[in-house]
Amino acid sequence: MSDRAALLKGIRAWLVFFVVCLVLSGATAFPLVHELRWTEELLRSLSVPEHLPALMDWIERVRQGLDAVDADYPFVLYGTDWLAFAHLVIAVAFYGPYRDPVRNVWVVEFGMIACAGVIPLALVCGPIRGIPFWWSVLDMAFGVLGVIPLYVVRRRIKRLAALGPNVWTPVAA
Repeated sequence: MSDRAALLKGIRAWLVFFVVCLVLSGATAFPLVHELRWTEELLRSLSVPEHLPALMDWIERVRQGLDAVDADYPFVLYGTDWLAFAHLVIAVAFYGPYRDPVRNVWVVEFGMIACAGVIPLALVCGPIRGIPFWWSVLDMAFGVLGVIPLYVVRRRIKRLAALGPNVWTPVAA
């Protein structure tokens, strides 16, 4: 396998991994009310309240809040539907770099910027919304972990571009 083919294969594998994570992350925003109930039940069955009471208190508080919103103001949850949709739409954008990485490296760079944006969002909006700092750290971890595969992809795309004009055919649309 040539260097170009190996780089392209690696780029595509990392992109598929990132897109799968992005889709899963988005898909979990649709059934929030049910997920939180299941999470609370699971944590209780694992005796988490005894070992991590602050975590359990937070999960219970969020579940109660979502239950109240779901019962009295279900339209508010429409916002999380849009959050989920945004994840799915962003995932689709990564087909561009999958198809032609060098031409569409900007999508990867956009994704890296979005991952970096998670940190100030969590640091500013978390306290405004009454989110515990330790939870904001968890949220920030998604940005930090998300940028890792994108950084790897960007480096590989730059190496692919350095090999000269592409003689391979992009994936058909």
